[in-house]
Amino acid sequence: MLEFLFDLPLLITGPAIVGSLCLFALGGLLVVRRRVLPRLRIREGDSEFTGAMLQAVMVFYGLAVALIAVSVWQSYSDASRLVSQEAAAIGALYRDVGLYPEPQRSELQKTATDYLDHLIHEAWPLQRQGKVPAVKAEIVGRLLRVLGTFEPDTEGQKLQHAEALRALNAAIMATRLRVDAGRTALPGILWVVIVAGAVISLSAAFFFKVEDVRLHGILVTLLAVFIGLVIFMIFALDRPFRGDLGLGPEPHQLIYDQLMKPNP
Repeated sequence: MLEFLFDLPLLITGPAIVGSLCLFALGGLLVVRRRVLPRLRIREGDSEFTGAMLQAVMVFYGLAVALIAVSVWQSYSDASRLVSQEAAAIGALYRDVGLYPEPQRSELQKTATDYLDHLIHEAWPLQRQGKVPAVKAEIVGRLLRVLGTFEPDTEGQKLQHAEALRALNAAIMATRLRVDAGRTALPGILWVVIVAGAVISLSAAFFFKVEDVRLHGILVTLLAVFIGLVIFMIFALDRPFRGDLGLGPEPHQLIYDQLMKPNP
């Protein structure tokens, strides 16, 4: 429902997340100090209990957010590794078929180039929009047809043929895994925990009896900024292929420039 948020520039979403929490912290603090604290019988000894409760809330919230942040970063790293593996497999396939006799060599190399071009210019833009790109069956079918009908004559050709088939299978598998990685995202319930936990943690800091409201406001604002930065990091990495930090086809483009690009 709010998927469009992941396509906004981080220069907008970052300050928006941190600023929203700071506004809530300052606004909530003023309301609590003016309307709630005067009606409560708070003694100096109660600060110890309040501090212990705040520590307990922050420990549980910090643990939950830390686990979520590690999971998000792991998913992002795994997606990055899959992109590199996919590009490397296509590059290996292109090199392997370069040792085939004609006309199979030219046809296989052209098809491998078309496959990489399709990924860079057609599939990737769709994935950046949050859509699931379909693997072009026609290109994969051509590769399978030519490789499947080729009959190696020598032992060297047999070994090279086996390597080419292995590289093709690795490329297809890496493409499938990369497409699946594009669908990874935190469940909505975890976002509820993140946001609700931030609100509860900040709200617990309102009930300290601090004489200087400016000091109280500064400390609560610093807590809001820190929580906002952590939430912003999770938000920025939650969709591996979207937003400013979205993974791009740079490894694929490098393979194309180094192996497939025609010499001027």
